[in-house]
Amino acid sequence: MADVTLPQLGETVTEGTITRWFKKVGDSIAADEALFEVSTDKVDTEVPSPVAGVVLEIRAAEGDTVPVGAVIAVVGAAEAA
Repeated sequence: MADVTLPQLGETVTEGTITRWFKKVGDSIAADEALFEVSTDKVDTEVPSPVAGVVLEIRAAEGDTVPVGAVIAVVGAAEAA
């Protein structure tokens, strides 16, 4: 299982707003496949999954503003779903 966190997207960026999820709980995802889109005061960017597997949990909804480093999703092995 892997926690997906909001990455550091710039030196002064401390938080981001989830603008779109590309996957939902139960969906399969490949490593480096876009999982969600985040908007900061500097940039809008797609964030990839760090591992291949199945989306087991989404902890931040579209529109939520979350701090850098916060766990916003969990991706695990297909058998764990």
